[in-house]
Amino acid sequence: MPVTSQLFRGFPRAKLWGSSLFPCQRQLPCCPTSHRPTLSQPHPIWPTAMPVRGYRRSPDLHSYNLTPPQVNSILKANEYSFKVPEFDGKNVSSVMGFDSNQLPANAPIEDRRSAATCLQTRGMLLGVFDGHAGCACAQALSERLFYYVAMSLMPHETLCELESAVEAGRPLSPILQWHKHPNDYFTREAQTMYFNSLRTYWQELIDLSSPGESLGPREALLSAFKRLDSDLSLEAQVGDANSFLHYWVLRVAFSGATACIAHIDGSDLYVANTGDGRAVLGVQEEDGSFSAHTLSNDHNAQNENEVARIQEEHPPSEKKTVVRQDRLLGLLMPFRAFGDVKFKWSIDLQRGVLESGPDQLHDNEHTKFIPPNYHTPPYLTAEPEITHHRLRPQDRFLVLGTDGLWETLHRQEVVRIVGEYLTGVHQRQPLTVGGYHVTLGQMQGLLAERKARASLAFQDQNAATHLIRHAVGNNEFGAVDHETLSKMLSLPEELARMYRDDITIIITQFNPHVVGHQRQGGES
Repeated sequence: MPVTSQLFRGFPRAKLWGSSLFPCQRQLPCCPTSHRPTLSQPHPIWPTAMPVRGYRRSPDLHSYNLTPPQVNSILKANEYSFKVPEFDGKNVSSVMGFDSNQLPANAPIEDRRSAATCLQTRGMLLGVFDGHAGCACAQALSERLFYYVAMSLMPHETLCELESAVEAGRPLSPILQWHKHPNDYFTREAQTMYFNSLRTYWQELIDLSSPGESLGPREALLSAFKRLDSDLSLEAQVGDANSFLHYWVLRVAFSGATACIAHIDGSDLYVANTGDGRAVLGVQEEDGSFSAHTLSNDHNAQNENEVARIQEEHPPSEKKTVVRQDRLLGLLMPFRAFGDVKFKWSIDLQRGVLESGPDQLHDNEHTKFIPPNYHTPPYLTAEPEITHHRLRPQDRFLVLGTDGLWETLHRQEVVRIVGEYLTGVHQRQPLTVGGYHVTLGQMQGLLAERKARASLAFQDQNAATHLIRHAVGNNEFGAVDHETLSKMLSLPEELARMYRDDITIIITQFNPHVVGHQRQGGES
């Protein structure tokens, strides 16, 4: 078996369709995710107001009327669950398992997700990736980033053993055990190139370390993010003799993606975030209710520290142009991302690479377009913001979500919905109608609906599916409404992206008994 096949063992077979060369290219500026119209309003091309989270829905939109089984079929098409054995051969796991799901708005979806167990070290990796200007960069991250993290975590001796095995042509032990939905495909044609770049990285890690040394989780995550983004850039500059691969590496580099990943080892939880994905911890209080503890910061215009960072990295003359209309150079919403070389390379380098690239790129207006006021690149970084949290018994679950989730539901509402689903206990909060004038009969109907909703809460066998049902189907009273859900799920492809974004969610459930024991006795 070839070395690359051994190392990357565990991926499902690739799913490539006829339009895969052009499936998800989208011109910038794209539809602003924070300025989606109501279902009764036209979509504004350029934002004219401050961003707001959430959106209103109008019952007047003409759409297909889906039956409940049809709704369930759509919602459950991409769901995936994994239960961790209580004892995995090395240690008792603090992770009980996870549920994940995706709901497309783009056609095809530009989000990606990944989950894997580290076999050569310890711990579990989970991540969500939000692509823009196409899905290529997010696809590459979903396949490659965890390998870079795993290599960064390996001690010097293990890296040397790996290199010796490759040199001698000996079989390699798998690095990761992947937990993938069948739809989570991989780019089979690029595996040799990916392996060569990864091998160069671990060779450099060997040269920079000594016996007995290894990077800590924080340093490993930082190194993995920065090195993979550097490799994406270098591969695009060098190109490939294979025309498909040459085109692919350019698509990856000229598109972009945010990444929010978690590494969980025992009671140590590390979150590394680049962009506007989000990690939120569900904490169970003494009264049984749940509160949200955010473990990441959004890297966008709503983060004053990010705006200040970017302005400080460029001359004072660019202070008014580097962030315009809440976007980087007036175009890009996330202020940190992988790929997006249009915001990183010099103009001369961009033109030189494109001129020597495949003919398909010559007619692509997005790749030829130079951002306005482009004077002192790079304007964008993939460097992550890393948070460490020591798990406690009251920390019951972690929600990783792309921004499509957080635009529709507040983090506290997300945690309440998931907490009630996992525990089966519904907190009876005061019924609010948000300023609407309702009759006594309508109020009685709302109370009856809420009672029915509690009994139907467990129609979903997947917590992420249950959360997506609320994110898309909640009405103005916070209840899942079948008519609303049906309308949102039956929107034509060309309209769906105007009203919501792709949604990708991973919900990881912790074992409070194991976490409590690990905190008391320490790690073995």
